[in-house]
Amino acid sequence: MMDSEQIKQIIADGLRCEVLHVEGEGEYFQALVVSAEFAGKNRVQRQQMVNNLLRTHFDSGALHSLSMKTITPGEWSVLRG
Repeated sequence: MMDSEQIKQIIADGLRCEVLHVEGEGEYFQALVVSAEFAGKNRVQRQQMVNNLLRTHFDSGALHSLSMKTITPGEWSVLRG
């Protein structure tokens, strides 16, 4: 079983993030990932990038579910007003 800090560290190690928040416990987590590396990619491609970083943990059953919002810094700026 994983915790939010472990998930956050794995994502941070594999993706340059301007903002990264991971919350949850047990098997269910939510993440906000803001990265310039998402530019030019659609929502599915962005989520695949994050999922690929965590693939071994999904495959082993240590991580069951991660819902995520994956956005670029420009999109983040607009959302924040």
